[in-house]
Amino acid sequence: MKKNLRTVFGLVVGAILVAASIVPVQAQQLPTISRPLGLRAPVGLPVIPIFEGAYENEDGSVTYSFGYLNRNTAEAIEIPLGPNNRIEPAEFGGLQPSRFETTRHTGVFTVTVPASMRDGEVWWYIKTGQHEELKVPGRRGRLGYTLDRTPRPAGSVAPVASFVEGGPQVQDPDGLVAEETLTVKAGAPVTLSAQVDDISVRDMTDTRNADGVPVRVSWYKHQGEGQVTFERHPSSEPPPALSELQIARGATQAGPDETQIASGTGTANVIATFSQPGDYMIRTLVDNWAADDSTEADQCCWTNLYQRVTVTP
Repeated sequence: MKKNLRTVFGLVVGAILVAASIVPVQAQQLPTISRPLGLRAPVGLPVIPIFEGAYENEDGSVTYSFGYLNRNTAEAIEIPLGPNNRIEPAEFGGLQPSRFETTRHTGVFTVTVPASMRDGEVWWYIKTGQHEELKVPGRRGRLGYTLDRTPRPAGSVAPVASFVEGGPQVQDPDGLVAEETLTVKAGAPVTLSAQVDDISVRDMTDTRNADGVPVRVSWYKHQGEGQVTFERHPSSEPPPALSELQIARGATQAGPDETQIASGTGTANVIATFSQPGDYMIRTLVDNWAADDSTEADQCCWTNLYQRVTVTP
């Protein structure tokens, strides 16, 4: 689980947006959960799909951005792709996550529809355990859900990212799926890498930018039945220790699945180990949310990478 001060704010905003966009398919009797003192149960709650908004592309196509809210504070949820975790029309499915980390996660994947389908809808359905099925539509034309890729007030834009130096690059949540599938053995550590470059143009006379703005790189198991453990790579820069104020506000220290590039440009590495054979997908999240004008709550500024991995016995 990764939290920073902006994530807490994003959780509140996301919960408000959910109320307007989630459509129950059918009501069912939900299990009774004891909540003697807490405001929210740590387990036993559903995952909520969230529509972040739509990007208008130059060729007339439209890109829909989706995220989610896992209401369970002490439990990541696994929902395999299939009847309980699907995209309709089905032709746009396949990139949605099957593992849902705790709390709010913004812009986890996107779906791009051609110009001929720009006035239609794309729906994401999720059914968590015995809870009712929830669905959310991706659609354009709603002013509050119109997204853009323009620079923010202080110049921040999404970092540019690629898997290898000189390879195909991507910018913004649209994401890039690696051309090649990695093949590794179960239990054998493998190094995953990302090349990152924050091309934001900022006022360097501003004292807030005096020390530069670091780029954070985080790795997640996006799909797959087995467990994936991450270990900090020897080349990785450990994140700075939290201040007393951050700790008091509920922030937690970053784990080994997160590193940062202090200069904003460079190579980020992590060591991943897969517990069992199968097909997996790893999502790499590259952001510059340390900047004052960059936050997932404002739908800026991050980039997604997706790596398919085949794990053999």
